[in-house]
Amino acid sequence: MTKPLQGRTLIVAFEGWSDARDAATLAVRYLTETFDAEQVVAIESEDYFDFQFNRPIVMLDEDGDRNLSWPTVELWAPSGDSSLPGSERLYFLVGAEPSRRWKSFVSEIADLVVDYEIDAVVFLGAFVADAPHTRPIQVNATSPNELIQSEFTIEASTYQGPVGIISVLGIELERIGVPTMAIWAAVPAYVHVGPSPKATLALIAEVERFTGVSIDHGDLPDEAFKWERSIDEMVEGDEELVGYIEQLEEARDSEGLENTSGDALALEFERYLRQKDDGAQ
Repeated sequence: MTKPLQGRTLIVAFEGWSDARDAATLAVRYLTETFDAEQVVAIESEDYFDFQFNRPIVMLDEDGDRNLSWPTVELWAPSGDSSLPGSERLYFLVGAEPSRRWKSFVSEIADLVVDYEIDAVVFLGAFVADAPHTRPIQVNATSPNELIQSEFTIEASTYQGPVGIISVLGIELERIGVPTMAIWAAVPAYVHVGPSPKATLALIAEVERFTGVSIDHGDLPDEAFKWERSIDEMVEGDEELVGYIEQLEEARDSEGLENTSGDALALEFERYLRQKDDGAQ
């Protein structure tokens, strides 16, 4: 029997609710480029997207003509052009979180998973948390699948409450016999603008660790360093914010880096989900 995540593995991220600072979707898009994947399916049905929420984007092409880009979920598969070891078994699903008809959407994705003979699915997500930007990004991995739990010594999520499309799709995939796991990164709550390359890098490192596929990090380490320095400059002179960050640093350091992926981060994630739910009411 193939070990978990050693066969065809689908890496998934959705924009929006589960993608704080675009960390998860940028990670998946980075991987599609790194492994020269090719787009094989584009789901852009009006049945799934509310265009008042996920609006189309107009762009100018090289000739200056205006073209529309509609909300889409894309499936990427190995193209055969990459010589990187492991590239032949990595597939990617990335795009906008659907805003309606989730049951039909999940059924369509499950059919694709079966059609492409995917052996396991890894969901990537990011959420805002009381985390200092000056420390390594905290990540938390969970899985409802006993084989994955045993192989990687991780636990199932015990969260109960409102969820996003990741959880809904994960439950359906497990129901049809496809093992799943989720990896979440905690992004500093006080950083309100721009992507977080540091969180993207942390997620990619976890994909590398769990799949066993070596991934070229490219310019991400430099971008993560520049991002951290830019936040340093942003908070400089704001005594209240500097004091808040120092408190976060002390709390983080007292936990110890080896113990940051368990209950504390899970509780922080639960609080994030409940705040999201309260804000939607």
